[in-house]
Amino acid sequence: MTADPSPPGRLPEPPSRPTLTREYLAVAALALIDSHGLRKFSMRKLGTAVGFDPMAVYRYYDDQEALFDGVAEALFTEIDVDTLPWDGSWQELAREYCMRLRDTLLRHPHAVQVFATRPVRSPTSIDTGVKMLTKLHADGISPADALRIARCLREFTIGHALAISVTKLGAERRSRKPRPDSPDYNLLAEAADATTLDDHFEIGLTAILHGFQHSAD
Repeated sequence: MTADPSPPGRLPEPPSRPTLTREYLAVAALALIDSHGLRKFSMRKLGTAVGFDPMAVYRYYDDQEALFDGVAEALFTEIDVDTLPWDGSWQELAREYCMRLRDTLLRHPHAVQVFATRPVRSPTSIDTGVKMLTKLHADGISPADALRIARCLREFTIGHALAISVTKLGAERRSRKPRPDSPDYNLLAEAADATTLDDHFEIGLTAILHGFQHSAD
């Protein structure tokens, strides 16, 4: 897994005036969402934050939904698909992709909803999808079944990241677990104390990949 080049929430270095780019604005928008949350984000705030006219963003994105498409593409770029184990088995490739996607989303908990609610249609994303399906097809899996597998893995990974991010952003504070010395301390509470929020992802991913392998054999 590649390291995040800059801590979430830090604005990237702006391009030299007077030039802005769609890519820079998407990364800057992601940084603002990291810092202030999705509800407090606006196109005008982004324009102000990057030191341009508050309406300058509209010259590059028609509206906020289009900008959020760019944010989703920026998140996908962090996965660094070029360094995935393309020479390994399709299971190894799928596992590493899911792990990187999970880690990327959890670095940006405020932005998981953005990624989860729109398809990523950048050329890199489309090319990656084609290469992954080609990998599975070379192992005797039909294109339709390969797409079903890819969709299942994507939904599992994004759903997991969404659940964890919601919990980390405050839902856990609304939960009150009984103390070990409390009469209400039961087997469920004991099990919760012996686990972490995120330690079941790899178990679930392994089970899913094993199931797909069994079906393909």
